[in-house]
Amino acid sequence: MGADRFSTATRLRTLGAQAAARVYRAQSRRVRTPRKGRLTGRAALLALVLCSLVVALAYPTRQYVTQRSEIADQKRQAERTRDEVDKLKELRARWRDPAFVEQQARRHLHFVRPDERGYILPDGTADPGPRRGRGPANRAWYENMWDAVDAADAADAADVSGRADADIGADGHRPSTAAR
Repeated sequence: MGADRFSTATRLRTLGAQAAARVYRAQSRRVRTPRKGRLTGRAALLALVLCSLVVALAYPTRQYVTQRSEIADQKRQAERTRDEVDKLKELRARWRDPAFVEQQARRHLHFVRPDERGYILPDGTADPGPRRGRGPANRAWYENMWDAVDAADAADAADVSGRADADIGADGHRPSTAAR
């Protein structure tokens, strides 16, 4: 009988050990499961790699966009320059025509042919009515030139007289050199 009893006690210990192992495994499963919302090592590494890529690619991307806009500006400027060159080529072709040159000389420089007699009226018209306003665009080039010389002369004379007036005091006399 003693052997039966021993075997029952051994069985109970074995069953208890198995039960304890099951309880331990159940508790370890709960502990091993990661909490939700917690950053894992892999997620942190992935975030670090992504941030590094963004930082590394930000400057070249900005440079690319800037260069593309500069290229577009240069293309627009080249197109405007081409248009201007075309206009200048057309004007050069017109200036090669002797009739156009003669027309421009008559209009702007008041040239006349040797057998013609030229008259310039004071207001630039043949109409004896009231005089029009005479701006620089409606006058001969040499009149504008002489008016500019006269204006510069008058400004220079006013500047000299202004400096002389500044040197004369309120009493009408020049101050002594010691007071200067």
